[in-house]
Amino acid sequence: MLIHPWDSAAEDEALDFVRANEFGHLIAAGRDREIPVVVPTQFLLADDRTILLHLARPNPIWAAIAENPAVVLSLAGDWAYVPGAWKALPGLEDPRTGVPTTYYAAVQLVCHAEVVGDAEGKAEILRAQLARLEVDGDLVDPAEHRRLLPGILGLRLTIQKVSGKFKYGGNADEPHRRHVADRLAERGGPGDAAARRRLLRGLGG
Repeated sequence: MLIHPWDSAAEDEALDFVRANEFGHLIAAGRDREIPVVVPTQFLLADDRTILLHLARPNPIWAAIAENPAVVLSLAGDWAYVPGAWKALPGLEDPRTGVPTTYYAAVQLVCHAEVVGDAEGKAEILRAQLARLEVDGDLVDPAEHRRLLPGILGLRLTIQKVSGKFKYGGNADEPHRRHVADRLAERGGPGDAAARRRLLRGLGG
């Protein structure tokens, strides 16, 4: 993806976004395919270099990974449409000349994929995911579902490159950015609060 210098996110900030949004699209190009395989999936960022997940055995991504273990995990969120008129300061600029845009955060992780096929390895991945997701913690151990484990395969992704883009008007001056922040607060639509927080974070609050 295109990342301008003013949109670039530091690796720790990008990984914080991944940790807070553990759902994305796993993309495997395979070899000599017309289109890559793209799979929406829940996952776990186990540490700064390891991602764990599982998928059904019939999933078409396994063939692509067997051809080429290089994959991309892509996430996007905290987005909000910014009308063109919001990009013009009242009384100083013609609102008709404002250029509309969309604010958003996006992270792409280039990874090496390792398939986990043994029963205990798959159970370990499930335990790690459930520990993050099942806050009540009252489910049986995944090994108790041993007859179901053959229906899935696990994946361990080793992160090799982190690319983060936080597009929140970093190329605009402070008065323009604060004006947009005020408009986001007034509109209060889906995604507006998150986008506004990220916009103001770039201004120091």
